[in-house]
Amino acid sequence: MLAQQVVNGLLLGGIYALVALAFSLTIGILNFLNFSIPALFMLGGIVSCAMLAKGYSIAVSIAVALAVTGGVSLVIERFTFRWLKNSDSHIPLVSSLGFLVLFENLVVIYFGSDAVGYPSPFGGASIRIVSVLISLPQLASFAISLLLIVACYLIVTRTKLGRGLRSIAESPTISEMLGVDVGRTVSGMYLISGLLAGVGGALFGISYLQVSWDMGSEVALKGISAMVLGGMGNIWGALLGALIIAVVEVLTISYVSSEAVNIVVYGVLLALILLVPNGLLGDRAILVERM
Repeated sequence: MLAQQVVNGLLLGGIYALVALAFSLTIGILNFLNFSIPALFMLGGIVSCAMLAKGYSIAVSIAVALAVTGGVSLVIERFTFRWLKNSDSHIPLVSSLGFLVLFENLVVIYFGSDAVGYPSPFGGASIRIVSVLISLPQLASFAISLLLIVACYLIVTRTKLGRGLRSIAESPTISEMLGVDVGRTVSGMYLISGLLAGVGGALFGISYLQVSWDMGSEVALKGISAMVLGGMGNIWGALLGALIIAVVEVLTISYVSSEAVNIVVYGVLLALILLVPNGLLGDRAILVERM
């Protein structure tokens, strides 16, 4: 029983890790919390669900969902960074929060406020290893999450875009003097974070067969917690924090009660932060050498 719940938690943690990483990119590069990420997560789930309901294949449905979340993320970048980059530091944060409220309410108008069943593209496929039953859709989601995290790490550490992002994290002014196209580089970062959130939303729907207008806000709290726990701005810290948060959540539901989830999860988070104030793998929200 314990092994089963731990596995369930780890599989859920892969989705939390994508959200945590999306948050980490923005706060690590621009030093502000992008509150539109929950909306992108929700759109990834809702749009792919709508496409599946219309009879499209899972590949086409996810591709359309990613096109939407990527495009919306670039629009958000235009109005939370490029247009407002010379304003007070809190203005982009408020603007991103406005996008979250906007898209959540648009989805409520279209889908309603009730949760929507996600058409299962894979049925109840599962495998059993000893006494542990593993859902194949959840296992595939976890594998995809890990691949995307590795890909993101390689982009940040091995590519021209990644070098630009790291230089902007150090100093946008100096990086621009050195020839970095700050606008284009930040747009690339927004696009990556939007795609990560969108994939996370689609994988959540595939794994748990339900989407709703507020699914992003619920998962975002876990993603932010994972980011803080692992060390803000640290890619591997986001993954580690997400796995811990998800396992604690699942074990609490199984052995305590669903009503106690937030108390236990955030209690554990606070206790660990008191012991390790800078997070398990980080010291500050800057994506530099320690990755």
